[in-house]
Amino acid sequence: MEESMDIYSYYDIPATAAFIHSRGFKRVALQFPDEHLKLSVKVVTGLKKELQSLEVNSQSCFKGTEKGVNHGAVQIYVMADTTYSSCCVDEVGAAHANAECVVHYGPACFSPTSRLPAWFVFGKASLDVRDCADHLLELSSSIEKPLLVLFGLEYAYAMGRLKEEISRNCITGNISNPEINFGEALCSEMDPSLPNADRILGQDGSENSKKFAVDGDYPSGGCERGVLNELADLNQIGKLKHASEYHLGGLKWELPEDHLMEDYHLVWIGQEGPAIANVMLTYNACGVVRYDPVSKLLLRDVPSQSKTLKRRYYLVERAKDADIVGIVVGTLGIAGYREAICQLKKLIKEAGKKSYTFVMGRPNPAKLANFPECNIFVYVACAQTALLDSKEFLAPLITPFEAVLAFKRGSQWTGSYFLDFKKLVELPAVTAKDRSEEMHFSFIKGGYVGDDAGPDDVEKEKRTIILANATEKALQLNENSANSLVMKNTAKSGAEFLSLRSYQGLEVHKEREPSYSYIKGRSGRAWGYEEEANK
Repeated sequence: MEESMDIYSYYDIPATAAFIHSRGFKRVALQFPDEHLKLSVKVVTGLKKELQSLEVNSQSCFKGTEKGVNHGAVQIYVMADTTYSSCCVDEVGAAHANAECVVHYGPACFSPTSRLPAWFVFGKASLDVRDCADHLLELSSSIEKPLLVLFGLEYAYAMGRLKEEISRNCITGNISNPEINFGEALCSEMDPSLPNADRILGQDGSENSKKFAVDGDYPSGGCERGVLNELADLNQIGKLKHASEYHLGGLKWELPEDHLMEDYHLVWIGQEGPAIANVMLTYNACGVVRYDPVSKLLLRDVPSQSKTLKRRYYLVERAKDADIVGIVVGTLGIAGYREAICQLKKLIKEAGKKSYTFVMGRPNPAKLANFPECNIFVYVACAQTALLDSKEFLAPLITPFEAVLAFKRGSQWTGSYFLDFKKLVELPAVTAKDRSEEMHFSFIKGGYVGDDAGPDDVEKEKRTIILANATEKALQLNENSANSLVMKNTAKSGAEFLSLRSYQGLEVHKEREPSYSYIKGRSGRAWGYEEEANK
């Protein structure tokens, strides 16, 4: 019974059942990560009990009315294996069961869905609130910058208590004005049928949206009224008149009008993983410390992302030299992925390169090795899975943001970085005027490399062929010479790459002897064929 109560609390079964019942869904898909799949049967059992209880109460309240009619039991389906990453809502898997909504369990990237509404259950990881508050106050007094506390979504339920604990310690310890700001977890419900501004419910402040806030001792967006009201001067813990609002990975926070992210020192509460990597890369100019809830230590020596950024810059330079680009689709459910792919195709085309689109589920070295003609791959996926370590791949993978830096002439890396491909859609459309006609210097090949003309420049290409050939002969350039200043490109398309290969697959020899008519072979089993006399 105790284990059953833990499951009810950890997986937020009562609130989930209330959401399903209030929206009238009859076909619901439950999406579990692999590590939680073993408890899916108990979760389904608990959900069915809660739904039956809610149905009985509804029948008793609206007996004799149309609302009291039983429309049938809710069909619940468990999705055991996601098409792509487990942090994204798997709308493709839910469509196989004709589900009306998806309940997503575990870590989430909060990428907006395109068709189905979703309900997120983050779970409740253990957190020592008192110890964490002591570490935050100690850190705040030891550094000059204000603190911005971000956290894994599995700790969202405890943020209200953590704020109250800090406020209580400030009163008892006579600590004045600790500069500590907190991020807030977005509401658990997401509905793509609403306008873009209200896709994630709970941002409008209405009572209906607050009904299904993130479950916990306090609402995730703030503390209960009480101790904080006694600290009117602690604006950093209370609410400010903010001007700038930030969203990242299911979290949102606001900063004063005259403050920038570089003015804050980030504190991450949680384990290492894609979520903190996304934060550190996006705000790479901020210092970061991490509080580990398991060891209860404040880790100040968080590895810097400078090496990662250097590696990504190298891949951008390598992508500039690519002639054939593969676009790997890493999602089929995130809203806006089609628009991002179309814009990438236009960008690659205007850069004078050839692109191919691949849909293959989760990419791995073996899959992408089947396409050796591609010099680089652009991975269109959610922010928490877009950054793949491609050291073992035949050709590296880059993000859409890095593709813009590589293929759009005149683009310079200012140090800013983002992993969300939806920002690519917000960029101005690529036009032919954006493409420079000059050759660029390749730091990888050590020479000048020129892009091929696009399909609209065929006539111009014909006029320049004679001049190019004359220039090449005058400079006596040889593609095999180590002293060449201009590097010749290789295959420009998959067909050209195939023609240059020594092995092109099984060949059909036309000058072959005429084929004979077929003959009937043996019949029966190996231990005794029908034509054998002795069986």
